[in-house]
Order: sequence, then C-alpha cells, then structure tokens
Amino acid sequence: MPDDRGTPSDAFGLVRLTVNGDVRTCGVPVHYTLLETLRYGLGLTGSKQGCDKGDCGACTVILDGQATLSCLTPVWEAEGREVRTVEGLAGPDGPHPLQDEFDLRGAAQCGFCTPGILCSAAALLEHAGRPTRTEVQEALSGNLCRCTGYEKIYEAVQAAAERIHQARLQPSREPGSSNALSDGQTDG
Repeated sequence: MPDDRGTPSDAFGLVRLTVNGDVRTCGVPVHYTLLETLRYGLGLTGSKQGCDKGDCGACTVILDGQATLSCLTPVWEAEGREVRTVEGLAGPDGPHPLQDEFDLRGAAQCGFCTPGILCSAAALLEHAGRPTRTEVQEALSGNLCRCTGYEKIYEAVQAAAERIHQARLQPSREPGSSNALSDGQTDG
C-alpha cells in the first residue's frame, strides 16, 4: 500500500551519512526525511518534529555548514554529506559557547525550539564570526519560539560569538604551535 507520497510503504533503502563526525549507515523507508532518519533511524531525538512543513524551525540541523530544515529534506539528499545536530555541538571540553550562553542568559524556556535555534545560530557563527544584531535576527527568522520573546536568544548568540572571537585571539599553549613560543618559551 503506498503512503501519502505515492511510495510503497514497505520500500526500504540504506543511507550513509556523516552525523556529528561519525559515518553512519541506516536502513530507512525510502520516503523518510532527514528528520525522520535522525530521530527514528539513528535515535538522535534532539532535532524536534514540529510542523513538518518548514514553518517552525524546530527540526533545523547543520548540513554541510548550512542551517537546514530537516523535515523538508529527503534523506537521500543528505547521503554522503556532513550532518550536525544539536547532539554534536558540544566539544570534548564541554558545551558549545552557544549552549553555555543560552543557559546563563535564560534564553531557553520550554526547550522545544532550542535545538533548532542552536543549530541555526551555530551555522551563522561558523560563517559570520561576530554577527550584527540584524544578522542574528535574519539567521534565526525561520525559528519560532513561543516562550521567550527572542531578546535573550539574540543576546545569547551575540555573547557566544564574542566568546568564540576572544578564544581565537588567545595564544595556543599547544606544544609545537607557533603561538606556544610567544611568552619567551623555548622549543627545547
């Protein structure tokens, strides 16, 4: 019996994605979206299933560096590409600066929209560095939040951008790095 998209509902296929740095292969119905594959095929439930129409932004992930509505993206369009979800934002040293700033500034209320907003903001910061308030507003214009009124969200994104910028200005203390010798240290 075909589903509402005209695809036989029992048609499955294997899809291979790089998700949060790990290559993953998953058997999914051929009509699945990227969101459905992440949630039901891979168990990554951070990206939320909201409107399924691309209106709310709760499903936003980062696909090859761009904020992408995963509810509108057929999973086969993501095959072989780099997908980053909210679960992949934190690094080995702890939460992403965006996650810290959202927490510090009370920018998340119920939390349903937060993963999508964080992914949209992370994609922005990867490309814009220190975005203006207008750039932040434009980047998040596809993410709806019914709880916060956006002010704290915008503040958190700009504060995270500043933290990232300041961290990049700090000299590296890694042995062998060009900046490690800047304080009179010798190589050996």
